[in-house]
Amino acid sequence: MRSVPFSGRVRQALRSPVRRAVVAASVVALSSAGVVAMASSASAAAGCQVAYTTNQWQGGFTGTVTITNLGDPIANGWNLGFDFPAAGQAVTQGWSATWTQSGAHVNAASLDWNKSLATNGNVQIGFNGAWTTSNPNPASFTLNGVVCNGGVTTSPSASKSASASPSASASASASASASASASPSRSASASASPSASASPSVSTSPVPPGTHVDNPYAGATGYVNPEWKAKATAETGGSRVANTSTAVWLDRIAAINGVNGGMGLKAHLDAAVQQDAANGSAPLTVEFVIYDLPNRDCSALASNGELLVANDGLNKYKTQYIDPIAALMAQPAYANLRIVTVIEPDSLPNLLTNLSFAKCAEAQSSGAYVQGVQYALNKLHALSNVYTYIDSAHHAWLGWDSNFTPAVNQFYTVASGTTAGVNSVDGFIVNTANYSAATEQFFTAATSVNGTTVRQSKWVDWNQYVDEQSFAAALRTALIAKGFPSTIGMLVDTSRNGWGGTARPAAASTSTDVNTFVNDSRIDRRIHAGNWCNQSGAGLGARPVASPAAGFDAYVWIKPPGESDGSSTAIANDEGKGFDRMCDPTYTGNSLNGNNLTGALPNAPLAGQWFSAQFQQLMANAYPPLS
Repeated sequence: MRSVPFSGRVRQALRSPVRRAVVAASVVALSSAGVVAMASSASAAAGCQVAYTTNQWQGGFTGTVTITNLGDPIANGWNLGFDFPAAGQAVTQGWSATWTQSGAHVNAASLDWNKSLATNGNVQIGFNGAWTTSNPNPASFTLNGVVCNGGVTTSPSASKSASASPSASASASASASASASASPSRSASASASPSASASPSVSTSPVPPGTHVDNPYAGATGYVNPEWKAKATAETGGSRVANTSTAVWLDRIAAINGVNGGMGLKAHLDAAVQQDAANGSAPLTVEFVIYDLPNRDCSALASNGELLVANDGLNKYKTQYIDPIAALMAQPAYANLRIVTVIEPDSLPNLLTNLSFAKCAEAQSSGAYVQGVQYALNKLHALSNVYTYIDSAHHAWLGWDSNFTPAVNQFYTVASGTTAGVNSVDGFIVNTANYSAATEQFFTAATSVNGTTVRQSKWVDWNQYVDEQSFAAALRTALIAKGFPSTIGMLVDTSRNGWGGTARPAAASTSTDVNTFVNDSRIDRRIHAGNWCNQSGAGLGARPVASPAAGFDAYVWIKPPGESDGSSTAIANDEGKGFDRMCDPTYTGNSLNGNNLTGALPNAPLAGQWFSAQFQQLMANAYPPLS
């Protein structure tokens, strides 16, 4: 075992977000173009559907392109082409294809792992882009050099193999994640009624409602929670994000029916059905956090739960919590919804690193965490329209070698013990309610400064990863190698990891001292990566979007911005929530955060309650910035 500071290996007194929560909404502002491209040889039938969607902010956007082959199988590769209509539109980074741009013309050529497209098969690719004055959709697309025109035809002249990419003076590299080769596109199939016109049309999905698809976020919009929307809208400037999708936290048994007159699970599902009915043909995804294990958050105090192992907690968890949730979700009225469940944040990781805490040791010795998670997976996976994602902490918890491999083994053991085995899990989520940057722009774990690796810096502390994207991609690859199916997808909670504002670095540091270089270059501006409670200086992160990179199902906002992580001082309550010194801005820390200040905001209310000052700060420091 490498000699590493204790704080670098253990879970840093977790940032549990416990909250009754609320959802906010529309996952992305979607604009779609559905078109059909022709490609054939020797009288082969050819045709395809292209759905083009964007998630846009001032000066930038993410583009997602789903290609469905309607003609004969394409075996030797494909090449998609289109032209940007406006000056200033550009691809800056792409994934799942080799992206090149010359002038206004863009090409995306298949990679080796996704070069084949069966009849009615599809592939989803994407890119990040920039724009100046406007960002209109491309008017048409070509596949293998043939103009998309809305039909399936035969042609003796078109080739089934991908045409060569045009030369490009401005090339955008495809930054596929490390797991790209392990799994092809994670999108649900999509097609549209053929059209004789090459002009854009909205694509529709042939997948029957309620069918369990590979990626529940692909082509879907998000549930707008009326309660969270009302709170966000009441804040100055809050209307800019009030329609962003967030998750509903079911943090106690009472939350199933609603607390203090608030919406319960059925009320949220009913509201989601209404929104789905008004949503056109696109499916609707609604997210719930399953969060009430006995001895919950065994290493923290701010979000301790109501159930105890010693007081028949596991049985109560099964019969009074999971069973009623599953029964409601199973009602036929909700069969068309895509219900995403995030399974027990912090639970399994606590069993890896925090057994020195008595409640964690009890959770392990009793089997309560493992059996509880398995029971939840069995009940929820049995519903075809419910999707299960296991919480897998974050890079600054499980990123060290001594934690990473044991975590992979543990996740596999837990999933293998369910009725459906590893197939009971749709994917994993990282950074739930945390602040770690999705991507550190100016250095990686392999970066060296004056001959010294950044892993030797105090901030990185010998970790193998410096951000959530690299950690999640590596974790997915390891999980698949262990035995999970290649269809598993990753989620990243980006609700509070934007770190914008004046403190955000604009370029890599020029310092030759490794600590100075890392501190001046890092996007994550926390005092210590172990700090988790109501962090000062944090900002809203990337807006929710489907398929942001190969192997990733979505960026999501699981922690509703504006809901406190825990109180700054002790506050009496009947919710089981204690006072955690990591939420006290005057506390000088402990071994779990390197004996640093906590970086917590003052005057914070109980976990889950609305914290206006935090919400205003998150908007002010949002990255991408709010317009």
